[in-house]
Amino acid sequence: MRIRTRRSPHVPTRPSHVSGDRRLLRRPVLVLVLTIATGGRLYATRQVLGALPSDAELYAWLLAHGSELIDAALAGPGVEAASRNGTRRVNPKRAAREAAQQAARHAPSTASQEALARAREEQGAARSRASAADRRRREQERYEQRRRRAKQRHRGR
Repeated sequence: MRIRTRRSPHVPTRPSHVSGDRRLLRRPVLVLVLTIATGGRLYATRQVLGALPSDAELYAWLLAHGSELIDAALAGPGVEAASRNGTRRVNPKRAAREAAQQAARHAPSTASQEALARAREEQGAARSRASAADRRRREQERYEQRRRRAKQRHRGR
């Protein structure tokens, strides 16, 4: 359950309705919006509280009329919560970055292409492991040959 309050813009001394001698002026008002998400549905109701109340007055009003507000929200038609997913605003820079990342990633068109790509990757990894082992073996042979030559040079002295 979420409660949002919104202040309307203050327009002093400008009549919004004139009826005979009676003038209703626009004043800053507090609008209370209650949204309840339950069971995959979203329910909402709105209550105009009038002139800006203090925090204590708002708290007292919620204690006195909060259950009526909840009942009014649940009595109204609910909206599928999943239908709201498309309305979320996305930062344009983030959207461009994600689109570029998706374009850079090459997605295989079929499962067989993906299997072939994985086989090529495994062959490449096996080849690199074999070449690394061969390189280590050649280095070891060169080291042993240097040691033998050094011993032969010192043997005659």
